Amino acid sequence: QVHLRESGGGSVQVGGSLRLSCAASGRSFSTYGMGWFRQVEDKEFEFVAAIRASDTGTIYADSVKGRFTVSRDNSKKTVYLQMNNLKPEDTAVYYCAENWAGLAKTRVEEYNYWGQGTQVTVSS
Repeated sequence: QVHLRESGGGSVQVGGSLRLSCAASGRSFSTYGMGWFRQVEDKEFEFVAAIRASDTGTIYADSVKGRFTVSRDNSKKTVYLQMNNLKPEDTAVYYCAENWAGLAKTRVEEYNYWGQGTQVTVSS
């Protein structure tokens, strides 16, 4: 059973937009902090954005600040990543993850469960 499922990835041209979704199936989604990370090929995971369980706090990587927005709808058990003004360097597999502390955390090791990822490709 898939616990976190990302969707919304695809191919887009430079300057375009995509909205990623991450649907959760767990009963405690509203208590979890949620994060988005990305990975290029076999490189390390890079933090992108995170949001607290209460939806009152968000944090972003400097590389996406002002272009990406993380949000959540606890009634739908879904977290979103709106990506605008996309650049070629945003090309990666994007993963959502949950942390049971309920906070907006930035490190891979602080997350307890991960989705399977969705590919985003930005071409010039």
